[in-house]
Amino acid sequence: MKNSVLNTINDWAQQAGYGAIIRHQQLSGGCINESYRLYCRTGSTLFVKFHHNPPADFFNREAAGLDALGATRTVSVPRVLKVDRHFLLLQDLQPVNPPPHYWQTLGVQLARLHKIPQQQFGFATDNYCGMTPQRNPLMADGHLFFADCRLRYQADCAVKNRLMDSTVRRKVDHLCDRLETLIPVQPASLIHGDLWSGNVHISPEGEPVLLDPACYYGWAEAELAMTQLFGGFPPDFYAAYEQESPLQPGWRERLPIYNLYHLLNHLNLFGSSYLGQVLAILDRYT
Repeated sequence: MKNSVLNTINDWAQQAGYGAIIRHQQLSGGCINESYRLYCRTGSTLFVKFHHNPPADFFNREAAGLDALGATRTVSVPRVLKVDRHFLLLQDLQPVNPPPHYWQTLGVQLARLHKIPQQQFGFATDNYCGMTPQRNPLMADGHLFFADCRLRYQADCAVKNRLMDSTVRRKVDHLCDRLETLIPVQPASLIHGDLWSGNVHISPEGEPVLLDPACYYGWAEAELAMTQLFGGFPPDFYAAYEQESPLQPGWRERLPIYNLYHLLNHLNLFGSSYLGQVLAILDRYT
């Protein structure tokens, strides 16, 4: 982390009553940003995410997502303390071991978040999923939003990045043309947008806390799909979610369609190793 960034945070911490920063510790995890725990003279700790050269609005957009989730009072997020071009300073939530009902609690909380009605798909601003720009124009049609602003947008990026040829690109279009027959009409909900196990934390009180959002108003089923992409959450989570908010029949069979968005994003972020999974989904539904 740059000394200038540390000095900026140190000045803020003293003015905010945390005292001078006496030590910083780099934390593991995360493939985009550097993360640090900052130890203050008063005994308090702070958490900071840092990037050497992010897009100008990168951390502001993440902070807006955290604020949007927190404002619903359904799920917990870390408190945003300071936003800068190169860093996001957050409340530090040092984890503990999860209590017995941790995953059930998260299932109920997420279902309550998704039950809050939203008038349109999209979001107040564009933002990012990882480092990829995420387009969020407000639209009334969820199928059109998912087709144009999620699948086609990522496919166009993959073509531009020379990670996808025209044959695969046409398969994406074919799937987009079939979305209305594959996915039932669903209302828009505020969703975290990038909810895998690495973005779920445990607070010092043992409560679930959501991190690193890529928020937008989208389908709740798309959120649940992401929870299963990299290993899945425990069965207790899904049982608690469905008890709080029953899902439409066949939702599990639709999950690969939603996850195509994230696999295309990973293709663009991390390269051709994800192309096989993309092709498997396209061949299944086209």
